[in-house]
Amino acid sequence: MILEIRTYRLKPGTREEFVRVMRQESIPLLAAHGIAVVDCGASLFDEDGFEEAYLMRSFASLEQRDAQEEAFYSSPQWRQGPREAILSRIESYHTVVMEASDAAVAALRR
Repeated sequence: MILEIRTYRLKPGTREEFVRVMRQESIPLLAAHGIAVVDCGASLFDEDGFEEAYLMRSFASLEQRDAQEEAFYSSPQWRQGPREAILSRIESYHTVVMEASDAAVAALRR
């Protein structure tokens, strides 16, 4: 299994709305595209005056990740949906992709 952890450095004062849009709009859309969200939320620690958040997703393989992300990010549902509300709040982001056991992913799932 592949686990992707994405951390977001957000513009000050935007985290609450960013997490709301992620949970209420983006995650259901990801699920509709077959992308499994393990967890998302606000970081417990902020750095350098920036608010931070995270998103964890799991995939069966790197190839599946590439195909599902391409389909999702090019879809009209994303582009005409929560895309602007998400991207407008992000200062920068970082992605880590690693192998993980099914048990490890299940333990992280909320």
